[in-house]
Amino acid sequence: MELHQLEYFVAVAEEASFTRAAGRVHVAQPGVSAQVRRLESELGQQLLDRSGRSVRLTEVGAAVLPFARAALDAVANARRAVDELAGLVRGQVSVGMVSGCALPVLAALLAGFHDRYPDVVITLTEDNSDQLAGLLRDGQLDLALIGSAGAPAPGIDTAVIAEEELVAVVGPGHPLADSSSVTVGALRDVPLVSLPRGTGVRAALDAACAEAGFAPRIVFEASALAMVTQLAALGLGLAVVPASAASASRMLRITDPRIRSRLELAWSSAPSANPAARVLIEHARTLVLRPAAAAGYAPAAG
Repeated sequence: MELHQLEYFVAVAEEASFTRAAGRVHVAQPGVSAQVRRLESELGQQLLDRSGRSVRLTEVGAAVLPFARAALDAVANARRAVDELAGLVRGQVSVGMVSGCALPVLAALLAGFHDRYPDVVITLTEDNSDQLAGLLRDGQLDLALIGSAGAPAPGIDTAVIAEEELVAVVGPGHPLADSSSVTVGALRDVPLVSLPRGTGVRAALDAACAEAGFAPRIVFEASALAMVTQLAALGLGLAVVPASAASASRMLRITDPRIRSRLELAWSSAPSANPAARVLIEHARTLVLRPAAAAGYAPAAG
């Protein structure tokens, strides 16, 4: 008994025709007929009644059909398992991260995955958080490190890696240079140096200002936090940045309300068809169960 004999038998039974079954399995009709007869000969019983205008199952054929289907399904599942393992062992994953990120946990995550699956190709893309989220939804990325200030975007699942308070940075000649804190409302009409739209820090700033009833007055934008803080230190405006990026500058606490932004690992809510990506995502989920402080944090554009 051979698998193709079972396949032809199932096809004839379901199509009720040798001709249609032959077209379905892409074999000439005489070949299908011959193989089904060989199967019947091996079993010592007629499986199909060929006497009418259409082919019908005999009582024995009806009893055999479920077992034939089960055998074919088992083989298909075995092949699928082999294909998935091959995809995992020799696959490819695409990872994104916010521009300028220096978060050790992402490097540790990728290094650990590479150690376990050294033949999986890992590609890395840098962009702002909004663009990375779009690439995740479009299936162009499997996993991304993004900055966030609100709820996850539709179609995206996330796990928080680090959360940090945002502060104000000013140069020595700024009117607020001698202050220790500033309210969000006091930033109305104040020239601001900021990260661009699409970053988690900028989203947090925009949301806080909107809640206070105004739009921030952005006079300079830079995509790197180091440049944002340098521009503020040189007197070009007040910058709102994560506290860890303001250690060498004049820093003011932002109050009423305090503003926070997050760094998160993100992936598509839809299950991935890529076995290597599924394992990477599960690896990421396991890693972020550790306390964020243990993972380490360095400022990123978000």
